[in-house]
Amino acid sequence: MTTGQLYERIGGGYARHRRSDPRIVAQLDGALGDARTVLNVGAGAGSYEPAGRRVVAVEPSAVMLAQRADGAAPAARGLAEALPVADDAVDAALAVLTVHHWRDLRAGVRELQRVARRQVIVHFAPGHPFWLADEYFPELRDLETTGNPSVEEVADVLGASRVEVVPVPWDCTDGFFSAYWRRPDAYLDPEVRAAISYFARLDDAVLAPGLARLRADLESGAWRDRHADLLGRDEFDGGYRLLVAE
Repeated sequence: MTTGQLYERIGGGYARHRRSDPRIVAQLDGALGDARTVLNVGAGAGSYEPAGRRVVAVEPSAVMLAQRADGAAPAARGLAEALPVADDAVDAALAVLTVHHWRDLRAGVRELQRVARRQVIVHFAPGHPFWLADEYFPELRDLETTGNPSVEEVADVLGASRVEVVPVPWDCTDGFFSAYWRRPDAYLDPEVRAAISYFARLDDAVLAPGLARLRADLESGAWRDRHADLLGRDEFDGGYRLLVAE
């Protein structure tokens, strides 16, 4: 299944559950520096499109494009590996949590480099420790670690000059995979899971045993006992990394 086909099927709730988190926005804004024009690649419903800059978006899914708000940046349908943009068209190319959907990492990076002098990517470390996959859904771990490039590989292909941790706030407003690390009951919500691509790729029957264990542990207090150290923390390293190259 291609990225576009996947999001035609699961992307209907992204505008509700995948909203830009302001703390991540601030980190991205710093990485974009003095760029006045930005191409948002794999733009989805419009998350992380910086204010105060001229933005153009590219996204493969018509369902995602249809959820873009009135007044959002102009957007075109297209793939990272074949951007419908001229050489050196923008100051910066931005790609947030989309690299794992690309068919060809090197081709996608070459396209970012072709169209922009600065490239800013947010990616994740496959297999990074996280209680959700480690304790309840090993199938998610298998999906995450199969065929996805490591942060080191992306940094090498990109020629990154900076790699930074992107901390996940406890009340993160962008519902990606580890966003609910301190709010475990959220993973019981089918709408929340539908906005996380790894969950959406698995059948309900595959997820059912893990969901039952998680629900039982939340009701009994076992999850809280096991993860009491998380409850007093404001942020979490979920393996997300910001990579910058010029």
